[in-house]
Amino acid sequence: MGGPGSGSGYRWRARSTVEGCRSIDIRRWRKLGYIPGPSRFSWQWSYEGERTADINVRTIDRDETILSFRSRNYGEDEWESVEQRIPIDWTACNLGGERPWFRCSAYRNGIYCGRRVAKLYGAGKLFACRHCYDLAYQSQHEPPYGRALLKTQKISERLGGSSSLAEPFPGKPKGMHWRTYGRLCVQASEAEHSSWMGAAERFGISF
Repeated sequence: MGGPGSGSGYRWRARSTVEGCRSIDIRRWRKLGYIPGPSRFSWQWSYEGERTADINVRTIDRDETILSFRSRNYGEDEWESVEQRIPIDWTACNLGGERPWFRCSAYRNGIYCGRRVAKLYGAGKLFACRHCYDLAYQSQHEPPYGRALLKTQKISERLGGSSSLAEPFPGKPKGMHWRTYGRLCVQASEAEHSSWMGAAERFGISF
C-alpha cells in the first residue's frame, strides 16, 4: 500500500495542522461500539451542518479495519476509488482491559511507518499519522500569547462554555469534582492573564 510521498504525482503541501484535516479516532469508534468488529458503518464529516466528506468502514475482526473512499493526489483533478487496510493493535491497560490503536500503514520516502497511534489524518491520498504528513498543531503556529489564549479557550470549552472570552466563564459541570473545577479555573485565569500581558507587550500597549 502506498502512502505519503509514495506516488509520483504527490506534492507536499505547506505544513498543515491536525486541526485543519479530517481525522479518524479509534478511541471514539471503540466508545461507539464499532471496535472490535465485525461491523460496517459510514463515517462522515460536516461543516456548519452540511456534510463535506464520508468514508465507508468495515471492521473485519479485532485486528484490522478497511476504509473505502474516493481520493485524489494534491493538485490533481481526477478522483479514484481507494480501499485502505489499517492494522489494529491492542495494549493492556493498567487497571484492566485493553486499548486499541491504529497502526499507520503509510510509507514515507519508501519506508513503512507502522507507528501505533490513536488518530489518522486524511491530509493526502490516504489516511496516515501526523508524523507521515508532517502535521503541526495549531498552537505551534501561535506566538506565546496566542498559545495562552488557546489554552483558556480549550478549558472553557471543556467545561461546556464558549471559546469567546466575551462570554461568562462556565460554571462547574455536573459530576465534576470541585477540586478539579477550581484547578481549571486557576489555569484559565493564569493563561488569560498571560495572553493579555503578552499581547500588550507585542503591540506596545500599556495598562
